[in-house]
Amino acid sequence: MNQPAPYRVLARKYRPSNFAEMIGQDALVRTLTNAIATGRIAQAFILTGVRGVGKTTTARIIARALNCTGADGKGGPTISPCGVCDNCKAIAEDRHPDVFEMDAASRTGIGDIREIIEAVRYAPSMARYKIYIIDEVHMLSTAAFNGLLKTLEEPPPHVKFVFATTEIRKVPVTVLSRCQRFDLKRVEIAVLNAHFKRIAEAEQAQIDDDALTLISRAAEGSVRDGLSLLDQAIAHGAGSVTAELVRDMLGLADRGQVFALLDQLLHGQLPEALDNLQAQYRVGADPAVVLQDLLELTHWLTRVKVIGGTPDDVTLPESQRARGKDLAAKLGMPVLARSWQMLLKGLQEVRAAPVPLAAAEMVLVRFAYAADLPSPADLAKEWKDKGGPGVPAPSSRPPGANGGGGGNGGGASAGLAVSAQPRAMTSPAPQPGETVALAAMPANFSAVVALAKEMREGALAGELVNDVHLVSFEPGRIELRLDQGAHHDLPGRLIEKLKAWTSQRWVVSLSKLPGEPTLAEQEQAEDSKRRAHAQAHPLVQAVLTAFPGAVLEDVRELVPQVIEADPAADEAAEGYVTDDVDPLDELD
Repeated sequence: MNQPAPYRVLARKYRPSNFAEMIGQDALVRTLTNAIATGRIAQAFILTGVRGVGKTTTARIIARALNCTGADGKGGPTISPCGVCDNCKAIAEDRHPDVFEMDAASRTGIGDIREIIEAVRYAPSMARYKIYIIDEVHMLSTAAFNGLLKTLEEPPPHVKFVFATTEIRKVPVTVLSRCQRFDLKRVEIAVLNAHFKRIAEAEQAQIDDDALTLISRAAEGSVRDGLSLLDQAIAHGAGSVTAELVRDMLGLADRGQVFALLDQLLHGQLPEALDNLQAQYRVGADPAVVLQDLLELTHWLTRVKVIGGTPDDVTLPESQRARGKDLAAKLGMPVLARSWQMLLKGLQEVRAAPVPLAAAEMVLVRFAYAADLPSPADLAKEWKDKGGPGVPAPSSRPPGANGGGGGNGGGASAGLAVSAQPRAMTSPAPQPGETVALAAMPANFSAVVALAKEMREGALAGELVNDVHLVSFEPGRIELRLDQGAHHDLPGRLIEKLKAWTSQRWVVSLSKLPGEPTLAEQEQAEDSKRRAHAQAHPLVQAVLTAFPGAVLEDVRELVPQVIEADPAADEAAEGYVTDDVDPLDELD
């Protein structure tokens, strides 16, 4: 009676047997193809990358490519192993006597390496090359690495080494310098999608496109992880896989619900946001995963805002691309940046909390109420226009506080200040035809620095203050000398900014003349002068004498108080200190 063949998981069943079947590693395939075609085959290869991208598979393909003899038994090294010769079959079945695979995770000592060193002296028994494949090579001991160095640098011509590792930084540089290195990159979601779709068709499984996208995204660039998830999904759905089934299987949040949740938070709709989170939790979504999806969505919207083009991502449904483009257009960068920081901090709290759901709800509450926090730009404008920061008036109670614990204010919350109701954090879009006011032409170099600060170019202003020696200045033309260590593109950036600010063409040229001291040096010299003047004052000298060990920490100029004209105060104003009077003399 014939026994049925044991089931082979998809990750093994669809493992590539040649370079043509590999996906997402075009640079590696191209390099090895050219090396084999020209006979420039390295003595040792080291393959690095995240789990499941094909490091061990690539090592076995290299072994087959170097030892293939063709269907007629007369072929040489080839980029396309035939798969029918004795060497190809034996290597594919892990029984070739000249291809040795060693797991460095379990065999880490110098004794294991000594066996290899002794064996490399002998010629291969049936293959063209002896191939030594060492997986997770970074786990070898220091003594094992040192014992391998000499053989690795000068191996016999019939020996090739292939190393695989996920921790390339743990491999000594003395080993790396003796190997040809290949970095296997994560496979893109679109490539994984197409690959998994072909396998699903071959397995006669019905899988939605959205389900494939969820699996590809969860694989994080790993083909093996993705195939394992696909295998699990097919078994879970009995051959018919939907996006809802994959979300339940992986504990993921609905992408559409994540969009809705972020939109509710940004518009201050806290009760609806908490209900949304509870609904996702009831169907199996992990609160930490929901927060992580919000974080990824915020990052995606920021990319849409900054570089554009991202909404055309084929891995997203058309409805989500359109929704993301519309949402990104309404949000300002301060809102997105603050959202990222709050969600990132909140995700850490949820992962460390004993009750993740409660921690996630508190993160959403904090996120929604952050709408009342003015941005630094708004604070600065309030200070400038009104002489103080505007503080929104608190409402009598937060949203959704109508039920429970009420009763004439006699509950536990009586007497506690209540924050304002969360408001939408969307930034107002510029009105059609609205133009930005142009700045006046700076009259001197200090005015240029002041203009840069006014336009919120703090980094540029700092460079102008600390790294620039002014040689000559006239409106529209600046000649300067850069300090050693200054950015060489500073003149170009300054020209671009001044043209944008003043709508006038500027010429900024470099000179070899020494020029003036930097503005920072001038300020330092002025400060030293003020200190010397204050230090020499008799009153200061008397204070320093009366208090041994006292030092002069700071010198500040008194700013005259502005007094409105008032005939009744003329007599009192006669004793007012003017700018012509030394403030230190007044202390006499």
